[in-house]
Amino acid sequence: MTQPPGRPFDPGLQLERTLLAWRRTCLALGLASAVMVRFAAEALGAAAVVLGILGLGAAAAGYARAAVRYRRGHEGLTGSGELPIDGLALALVSVTLVLIGVGALAYVVGSGVDRLLL
Repeated sequence: MTQPPGRPFDPGLQLERTLLAWRRTCLALGLASAVMVRFAAEALGAAAVVLGILGLGAAAAGYARAAVRYRRGHEGLTGSGELPIDGLALALVSVTLVLIGVGALAYVVGSGVDRLLL
């Protein structure tokens, strides 16, 4: 099947590969959020659970947003020939990373930096 000239759509699997990469990233961040709760619970208590739930929620929202982005991209490329781009999935992944980082910092500080340096 040939494409009309001037259409940017390539019938390959680029969109599917990108969707799978986003899904793997979001699943890994969700797992990292759960592991963060396991380690930071001693230092933070219930706050670690809250951070973990927020991290899991942001990872799940990023997972869902990646699917929406895939559908929009596929419809745009096969219909109008334009690729709609937004940064919401990236923002959700960034929020998840910040929450994991806060939990990791709390774990390091709570476990006693002096004991780690000795």
